[in-house]
Amino acid sequence: MNNRIAQLEATLTLGPVVPVVVIEDAAQAVPLARALVAGGAPAIEVTLRTPAALDAIRAIAAEVEGAHVGAGTILNPADLDNAVQAGATFIVSPGSTPALLDAAEEQSVPLLPGAASASEAMILLERGYTLQKFFPAEAAGGTAMLRSLGGPLPGIRFCPTGGVSTKNARDYLSLSNVICVGGSWLTPRDLVAAGDWNAIEQLARDAATLH
Repeated sequence: MNNRIAQLEATLTLGPVVPVVVIEDAAQAVPLARALVAGGAPAIEVTLRTPAALDAIRAIAAEVEGAHVGAGTILNPADLDNAVQAGATFIVSPGSTPALLDAAEEQSVPLLPGAASASEAMILLERGYTLQKFFPAEAAGGTAMLRSLGGPLPGIRFCPTGGVSTKNARDYLSLSNVICVGGSWLTPRDLVAAGDWNAIEQLARDAATLH
């Protein structure tokens, strides 16, 4: 577990923002990832919310130098296996189940499991998860909730995701128990559909300056 946590920490500290990406067309995956890497956001979470997601992960893993591609919206062991086989180097789940955590312990690829309460965070910490996704961040209490969790649970650092934007990212990143934030604003649907990779690179460049 310590090795997986170290791997995950190395990935999550590549930049202050992990782009959370929904890819409808696998042909967009490589140019999109190249734009994010060029802009300074190389840790990319491709969510398993579309039929194209696994092909997108395969393409990014094979073709985009400097990209650290992860798989998000992992809900069960089958999702986990499919993502690892596709080449994901980290796994992100919105929450956790005993079955998913058991399966993750059999893998060499690290898991960033989601928690939205003190009890959920404690259950994950008991299993050795000192890095957790705080989701859905804004709906679950935002920076005030994370600040409150920091007192009794100083051994956990979080990646808040869900409602994080340019307007509040710095507020999250200023907290001592936040390692990075996850955000979908780097890859707006209209820019992806238009193939405007220069604009996406600039959004990533702007995000890379957030601290």
